Amino acid sequence: MSESAVTRLTISWSKDTDLALRSYLGSQGLKKGALSLFIEDAVKWRLFSQTVGEARAGFAGVDAAELDGILNEAVKSVRQPKHPDRPGRTRK
Repeated sequence: MSESAVTRLTISWSKDTDLALRSYLGSQGLKKGALSLFIEDAVKWRLFSQTVGEARAGFAGVDAAELDGILNEAVKSVRQPKHPDRPGRTRK
């Protein structure tokens, strides 16, 4: 990761959490920078989990067959060629 793409921040948490995480990372043989990568990964997973939860809540009242149709239509739309007027081009 380039230095320009990095944001520095200060976090506060309990000494128990700090010790537990650092002990875990050390036991995995992880070195300098592992703490930042671990936290970044944890934040990404938390954001993903919350987004999925919000999506599930938003579709809670939708019939399963209707939801299946919505998803199939979205997949079909995404898989359509972006430039149908260019013959011979395939998506990778």
